[in-house]
Amino acid sequence: MSEITLMPGVNISASGLDAESRRMEVIANNVANAQTTRGPDGKVFQRKDVVFGQRLDAALGEGELGGVDVLDIVADTSPGRQVYRPGHPDANADGMLEMPNVNSVAEMVDMMSASRAFEANLSAMKTSRTMAAKALGIMSGK
Repeated sequence: MSEITLMPGVNISASGLDAESRRMEVIANNVANAQTTRGPDGKVFQRKDVVFGQRLDAALGEGELGGVDVLDIVADTSPGRQVYRPGHPDANADGMLEMPNVNSVAEMVDMMSASRAFEANLSAMKTSRTMAAKALGIMSGK
């Protein structure tokens, strides 16, 4: 008789919670810096994006999915928009100021997507826990 376990489902959902939480942090940082024209490096802020990758879990068997990992946080190298602000200290000689390449509307859509994915992983985790509790109740005769 093969062994049935629900813990991999909980672990997979937990990895999704961690990954989406990190994604929401990066998005919040992008929104917070949407007007930052000079960072610690002296350059205009560049929006960041999270790169996810699948986690293979040896405990589940070769080649089986085991969740998601944050592989990297990368800078978006697309140029920011140019605005005419001749009095700004970071404006060039023509009065043009490079703004960060952050689109606040797109970031909010990404935030809603990350929030929904977080909620879906939380729901899956709760369902797995409920199933495990019911299975234990059946095995104990209750």
